[in-house]
Amino acid sequence: MTGLEGVHAAAITPRGKSGELDFGAAFELIDHLCRGGVNGIFFFGPTGEFHSFSPEERARCVKLAVKRSRVPILAGVGAATLDVSLDLARDARDADAAAVVIPPPFFFRYDQDDLRAYFCQFAVEAGNDPPILLWRTSTLAVETALDLWNGGRFAAIIDATGDPDAIDRLAAVSVPVFSGLDEGIPHRGRAGVVSPAACAVPELLVAIERALNSGAAAELQALIHRLQEFVRWAARFPEPAAVKLATGLRGLKTGPLAVPLSPQKQKDLDSFRDWFQSWLPAVRKLAANA
Repeated sequence: MTGLEGVHAAAITPRGKSGELDFGAAFELIDHLCRGGVNGIFFFGPTGEFHSFSPEERARCVKLAVKRSRVPILAGVGAATLDVSLDLARDARDADAAAVVIPPPFFFRYDQDDLRAYFCQFAVEAGNDPPILLWRTSTLAVETALDLWNGGRFAAIIDATGDPDAIDRLAAVSVPVFSGLDEGIPHRGRAGVVSPAACAVPELLVAIERALNSGAAAELQALIHRLQEFVRWAARFPEPAAVKLATGLRGLKTGPLAVPLSPQKQKDLDSFRDWFQSWLPAVRKLAANA
């Protein structure tokens, strides 16, 4: 896991007016995140609306992102079928991505034995290059995740359930575990974080990680308080609406959401816009001084 510790920004995927992937805007986002000090960038997770883009767009974006970025690129390879996920994993390997991230197959319900079979077959066919990170959602039991880890084919687990007990259980048996939700970031029993908020305010998440590692309790408490404010706002909207708007307010092109929001949610987003613009200067100052 060398080189994959620390803060990884769960990136949005910029879209053009017709919904196509905006590669130029993606390059600008990569530059923004690298300047913000993140240790890596995760493309095509839930925050990146991975289900909204074709495999060809995703493969091309990962290839170009690896060339553009100064930090490792983690490639999400989630799909509705095993074959598509494997094709994406092979494309990520050919592009020299630092790792691939595989979630459970989406949409349908699967039992734990089904998920175990799915992940095992993926790991066998994808191989160990690049490393495979297992994305654990609430549909994947901790016991199943541990069984898969013990099989020796997964390099780490990203826990996106927000359950600190799950992180404790994984860390207790030396599983390199990343928090996949901003709510789990204060937890010390993990190798790093994969953070949606880091896409919009990378300096805040980097400052939190720095305070965690240095033991600066007072600074950490103040930084966590600011992150929790952002998380509470973001929870009012479908993912990744708040993160996408906030990223756009940093001067970056983001494009429309894949799914339009209701008129009431649009009004709430306007309130979030005003709040974020008044919140950001103090947060940047706090992060710079932490």
